[in-house]
This record gives sequence, structure tokens and C-alpha cells, in this order.
Amino acid sequence: MPPPAEPHDGAVGAHSAHSARSARSIQTAQTAQTAEPARHPAPEDLARAHELRRLVAHHANLYHRLDAPEIPDGDYDALVSELRSLEERFPELALDGSPSMAVGAAPSPLFSEVRHDPPMMSLDNVFSAEDLAAWMERLARIAPEAAHADLVCEPKIDGVAMSITYENGRLVRAATRGNGVVGEDVTANVATIRALPESLELPGASGKRIARMEVRGEVYMAVEDFEELNRRQEAAGEKVFANPRNSAAGSLRQKDPAVTATRPLSFWAYQLVGIEGLEMPAGHRAALDLMSECGLPVNPLTRVVKGLDAVVATCREWQGARHSLGYEIDGVVVKVDDLSLREKLGSTSHAPRWAVAFKFPPEERSTRLVDIQVSIGRTGRATPFAVLEPVVVGGSTVSMATLHNEDQVLRKDVRPGDLVVVRKAGDVIPEVVSSVLSERPEGSRPWKFPAKCPSCGGPLVRLPGESDTNCPNLDCPDQRVARVVHFASRPAMDIEGMGEKRAAQLVEEGLLADPGDIYALAQGTLAALEGMGDLSAANLIAAIESSKSRPLDRLLVALGIRHLGPVGARALARAFGSLDAIASAASAGAAGEEELASLDGIGPVIAASISAFFGSPANLAVVDKLRRAGVSFSSAGNATLPPGASGTAGGAVPAEMPAQTLAGRTVVVTGSLGGYTREQAEDAIALRGGRTTSSISSKTWAVVAGTAPGAAKLGKAERLGVAIVDGSHFGELLETGLLPGRAGQAGQAG
Repeated sequence: MPPPAEPHDGAVGAHSAHSARSARSIQTAQTAQTAEPARHPAPEDLARAHELRRLVAHHANLYHRLDAPEIPDGDYDALVSELRSLEERFPELALDGSPSMAVGAAPSPLFSEVRHDPPMMSLDNVFSAEDLAAWMERLARIAPEAAHADLVCEPKIDGVAMSITYENGRLVRAATRGNGVVGEDVTANVATIRALPESLELPGASGKRIARMEVRGEVYMAVEDFEELNRRQEAAGEKVFANPRNSAAGSLRQKDPAVTATRPLSFWAYQLVGIEGLEMPAGHRAALDLMSECGLPVNPLTRVVKGLDAVVATCREWQGARHSLGYEIDGVVVKVDDLSLREKLGSTSHAPRWAVAFKFPPEERSTRLVDIQVSIGRTGRATPFAVLEPVVVGGSTVSMATLHNEDQVLRKDVRPGDLVVVRKAGDVIPEVVSSVLSERPEGSRPWKFPAKCPSCGGPLVRLPGESDTNCPNLDCPDQRVARVVHFASRPAMDIEGMGEKRAAQLVEEGLLADPGDIYALAQGTLAALEGMGDLSAANLIAAIESSKSRPLDRLLVALGIRHLGPVGARALARAFGSLDAIASAASAGAAGEEELASLDGIGPVIAASISAFFGSPANLAVVDKLRRAGVSFSSAGNATLPPGASGTAGGAVPAEMPAQTLAGRTVVVTGSLGGYTREQAEDAIALRGGRTTSSISSKTWAVVAGTAPGAAKLGKAERLGVAIVDGSHFGELLETGLLPGRAGQAGQAG
């Protein structure tokens, strides 16, 4: 949405779209930037400028005051960009008070007003390395020394900008940005945020408090906490929030602070506005360090760099890692570090020149839903999906998006012809988030789920109590194709060249009936197929042969056992060591199921599914084909170690496993751990004999808290007296099995 307050409160994702005009606005804005300036605006330019001012003001008010945005972030940026482009081409259109220059929106009358001094300004946005280079060139023209200045890069948190004041060490005032000059007093609500200290002390001076300090920062909700909040809201029959930013904004605008206290809000401080009792640091990095020393939370990813190449590299790095941080970011804020140089660079009417926000590609955009169709998956599940007018989302073009199931289509009430919001985050399958009712065509009718399978023509069945609709015909062509594609996919056996089109061709030719047939394919037969040839056939056969040595957990995923995902597959592989041992346990009746269910990450539902899989003659026939083909059924020699485990890094598990320092102990990991993915951290614990769970109980031995940990989990750990270990000590915990700072206290196994 509107550009950020001093450095972070920038464009934030929303949950629905406005009119089809928003998509055209991007093209219009891009064209306007390269077109030859005209002397006078044409009537259509005057009309468009008027319409854009109305739209920008309308959506800014919905976003800032009502916490009910109607358009995605990228659509809003396109509207502002188009308006600014028109105003630059035709200066007479740049009216006083234009919303293109506005900061935020007028404060809500529900709260007392707080005047900001200095104002909470916006930031200008850039979207490419070329834009960053142009920004740095502008700085150098104003102050030549800026060409070699240190620059501070900070993750642009997708949250709510906040100004917080401490007097005599005590938190006395917290205010939203409002319109940049006047904000809303939400002190009582902000005081409930656990991460924010009630009092500050001077660093190195025990008990001596700071006379006055004003800081600015971002209130946000970690993704883990947001998901838990929505689960609670849904269970209570209350409003479910669309994203972490809106849940944070709605929580801050509660009239009853007791309600805010139940919401797991967090805070990052990003700007020291003023301080009394200490000298103001000369640089921004030093100011951040001072705030941290005083007890304020400061984002640990913040770094100082020099030069365009380093800035671009940082932006690209964080764009690639944005979904592993535990909290949402939508860009990188780049600032000049030297505060005296900032004074020389100055500001425009709405934004400082010494800072800029590099925006990541938007992950939500609006487009037209052309049709709703149904696909049949490997288990027979019939999944509705949207056929869309192509739109660029998350850096790639999207023309189809999932609608999950019949109930989701009904709940979202999306219909062919609707303008819809599409979301694509990272590698996640694109999905339709919502429809815009105000843009719905007249005469539109609700979509109805088909009664017959689009592949085999048989009846589609939805059993009582089930959310899914299924095609029960195991010989359905689409099911066969889907089973082969899943088996060959990257998370499974990773057979390059066996994509959906190739699998469909091989099924249609009668060469594949199930995944086991993959290993019977002959190079000569493949080479004779349309679109193959000798080289493609040879490459596919080589990929198939290579897949025979995949780790056991990958084979388990490839088999498509219902409910069994990568985490459970790794648990099975570690516990049993071979597919035959798993099959034996699955065939041992109730005792076998109980043994399977006792594994962390399995449980009774998955255990029953494993037993059912190995009780099916059809599945056993596939397993037998794999055995005869020479596919590895054992985990010996092909498991991998996470970082920090003894043995060859990232290589085979050594004959001598790491010491079982965590034997019998249950450890919960929350937040992001540097150097480890969540799966690698869980594997590192398991390799040392420990167990990991997603929830905390009295049996939990320790909670490892990384960056942006779940506030709800930390609160529960404190209530239950469970030890909380800072993520920076994770390696020490693995190595010694002792709680850091408590030498000799190994704790109780649990």
C-alpha cells in the first residue's frame, strides 16, 4: 500500500482487487515514463488524473484507517505510479494535496490524536537495480561524498509503523503514523506487546534510566503466530484474518487493550528519533546498536554495505530468503548511514532523499477469472482450479490457480467473470484469495461442482463428513498420470524429463500404468515417440537410472502414501532403516500401527494410512516392480546430515553417529535459525537422539527460539517453566546436551 513511514511501513499486501483498470495502469505508467512530454493534457488525461486521485485516496483510507484494503499491494503501487507519471508530464495536474504525495491517512476519531515531531514521512519506492543506481546517482549530485558513503540495508517489515516515546525510562506514548503529522494514541495497546520493554536503562549504568527517548519501528505478527491466531479465531467462530499485517493493524485498533493482549504482536525498532541524557550517535548503525543495548528489539539482519553491487546483492539475497524469516517482508530499505550527510541530502515534500525502499515483486495481484475447471489427482481427488487472464505475480506469469475444494469455492464465492485476487508466495502453488463483489458482472451465477469426472466420465463422489470430492475409478487416466508425475517430482525421486506432458504421453501410449513401469522403459522405445529423439530418450533413461539411489525418505514420499509428507517420511526412514521393515510393521496389525504411531511426526492417522497402503495388492505390486528394478529400499549410505552434524558436511552419514546428547528429550524449535532450515534443525536434533514436536507441553525439555519466534509458544514455555534457549546457542545445545549458561544441568528427559 502507500509508501513506508520512515523506513519500513510500505506497500503491504491486501486481499481483493478493484477494477480491471488497475492491471492497465501498470502499462499506462510504464508508457508514460518513456513518452515524449506533451505541452497540455488532453481531456482524457484530465479525466484519468481525476479518477486516479479518487482511487488512490479511497484505497489509502481503507488501508490506513479502516484496516480493510480492497486491492493488492502491486495494484495500489501501479495506481500511484500512473498518477505521479501524469503529474510529472503535466505539472498543472499536480494539485496541492494530491494523494500521490500524501503520507498515510487521517487518524481515526476513535483514538486521541498525537502530533509527530518530526513528521513520519514516507519513502520513495524502487523496483530494480537500475532504479537503485539512479537513486545513488541523485545522491552523489547533491553531495559528492554520498557516492562512497556507508549504506544500511534493513528488511522492510510488512507491519504497522509506530512511534514510541520513553520518559524517565518508562513507556509513556505510542502512536500510529496517521497522516504523517498526526497519528492515533494506542499506548495502552502497544504496552501489551511482550517484545517491547516497559522500561529502558542506560547501557553500562545499572539502574540509571534514560530521560527521554523516541524511537520508531514496526509492529508486526510472526507468520507462525498469525496462523495460530487464525486457528483460534476459526475455532471460536470469529473473524479470520487474511494476512499478518492486517491482523496486526486490527489488533492495535482494539478499544479494549485486554483484547490486544491476547494477540501475539511483536516489534522491531528501526529509527532513533531523539534522545536526552546521551549524545546522539553519528551514524544510523550506531543508533541501532544503542537502541539494542537499551533493551529495544532491533532486527539482527540489518547490515552496513558500500556500493551499488553490495546493495543489489543484499536485496537479491533477502528476496530469495523472504519466506524463511518467520515474518513477512516485502522489500529492503536502504539508508545513508551518516546522519550529518542525511542533513545535506534533505527531503522532498513527502520523503527523505537519503533513504529508499527496494520493493520485491508483488505476491498478490488482481486479474479476471475466465473459467473454473476440475483436475483429478493421483488419489482421485477432484480439485477445482481457476483459469485466469495471465498476470505477473511473485515474479512469474500466472494463468491458473488452485481453488482447493468445493467448500472453498462456495466460501469465497468466486465465479467465472469475476475480478479476483491471486496470490503466489515463493514456490507455493498460486491460489485465488478472493473475489471483488463490487466488480461482479450482472447476471452472474454461483459455480456448481460437476457430477462427472472430466477424465474418465465416471461419477464424482463426496462422502459425508469429507471436504474432498473424489473419482473412485483407479484406472482413471488422469489419476495414472498424476501418480507418475508425483513419483518423478523433485521432492520425490527427482526424475528430470518426466513432467506432466511426458507422463501423459507415456500413459496414453500404454507404456505406463503405474510408477513401477518407469523402470521398464527402453531407450529405443522412447526415442521413437513423437517429440523425443535419441538424445532426449538417453537423458531420460539416465535420469531414471540415477533415481534408483535416492534416499529412503524420498522413496516414501514418491509412493504417495496418503497423509505422509517429508517430515513423517524422514521419521520413518530414521526409525526403520528400510522399506521392508516399514512394510513389515505396517502388516503387523494393531501392534504394528501402534509402533508406527509412536514416532514423532506420524501419529495414528498416518499410521493407519501406512498400514492401508501396504495392505493393498495394487500397491504391493508397484513395490515389487521397484524392487526388481533395483531401486534402493535402504537408508544406509544415502542419508544426509544437516549443518553442524559430525561427518562430511552435507554428505553420507558416517559410520559413527554424533553423540546422543539429546537422547529422550523433546525440543521445540520456533522462529528462524541461522544456517539451518527448519527440516535441518529437526534432523540435527533427531541425529542426537532427540525428538521434535510442533507444540509445547510439560514434557518439552527446551524451546529453541530463533529470529521472530512465536510469541504464543514462548508464553506457554514460560508458564510451564520450560527452558528457552536463544537460537545463537543451538550449536552448543547440540554439542553438549546442556542448557547454555547452566553447565552441568542437563535437565530432565521428556
